[in-house]
Amino acid sequence: MAQGIDVLVLGAGVAGLTTAVCLAEAGCRVRVRTGEAPRDTTSAVAGAIIGGPLFADPVEAAAKWQPLDTNLAWHRTGLAEFGALAAVPGTGVRTARGRMVSRHGADDQPWMHSLPGYAPCTEQEHAGFPVAFRMSVPLVDMPRYLGYLTDRLLAAGGEVLVTPVGSLDEAAAEAPVVVNCTGVGARTLAGDPAVFPVRGQHVVVENPGLEEFFFERSPGATSTSFLPHGDRLLLGGTADRDAWSRTPDPAQTEQIVRRCAEVEPRIAGARILGVHAGLRATRPRTRLEEERRGDTRVIHNYGHGSVAVAMSWGCARDVQRLVEHAPARPAAVS
Repeated sequence: MAQGIDVLVLGAGVAGLTTAVCLAEAGCRVRVRTGEAPRDTTSAVAGAIIGGPLFADPVEAAAKWQPLDTNLAWHRTGLAEFGALAAVPGTGVRTARGRMVSRHGADDQPWMHSLPGYAPCTEQEHAGFPVAFRMSVPLVDMPRYLGYLTDRLLAAGGEVLVTPVGSLDEAAAEAPVVVNCTGVGARTLAGDPAVFPVRGQHVVVENPGLEEFFFERSPGATSTSFLPHGDRLLLGGTADRDAWSRTPDPAQTEQIVRRCAEVEPRIAGARILGVHAGLRATRPRTRLEEERRGDTRVIHNYGHGSVAVAMSWGCARDVQRLVEHAPARPAAVS
């Protein structure tokens, strides 16, 4: 077992880096091992609008059956953390105002009024959707934010190595505590067939001057969303279950741009800067639990689906509590 390491975190997406930051800042000696640099992970291409369970992908939302109080607690923690980060320069997080729309549901429901900055849209602002209202929530520029998390981890004494592990047994030989944040990779690494990918594709274009976001939450494999990040505008999106390819689909690119331009005509002539696809690690229940591998404690933290960013701080804090409150070893039997 490597000397000087308290915790080995597997995976450098938002779940892995956030977990590593929490543990390192709590005084643990932390190493992250990953098959991809943070900027190359699915997290780097996430839309990352922080609005609680409301923003879970409809393809997966119905399958999430973990206790509601736990789910809401993770989301509340995320809203608080990202709300605070929005006031810190250089994080990539800001509080943004925009429209949320849906093709289904009633336009005025009691829960809507509790959302930050809630205001009903005018008839002209509905853009053809039966449900439309404005709200103010944290919006995260993920490439910048992952860089911020990496810098914060290094400042706390942690390290990131782009060297994947071949098995949990290999990881268990390196540290007394292993935290598995490998996303869809957990299907193989942890032997967990319950994990499946929901593929999402986004198009990045030059921002034609938009400041407000537009986000659709409707059942189905396609949606219309655009999220401004300074000079860039992130267009979405798709949700293809059990699709493993991260190669951009030109037909989907064309459809995404067309749907967004129907809402905001200025998008039609915007220059395309890039097209990205990622695999949201989805599971009937987010897995946050511990198991033993010999003398090593393995804590699993994966299966967050499309709300991985939103739940990253809440789940990371729960992992931290597990690490800090180690269960007592049973007494030896003579």
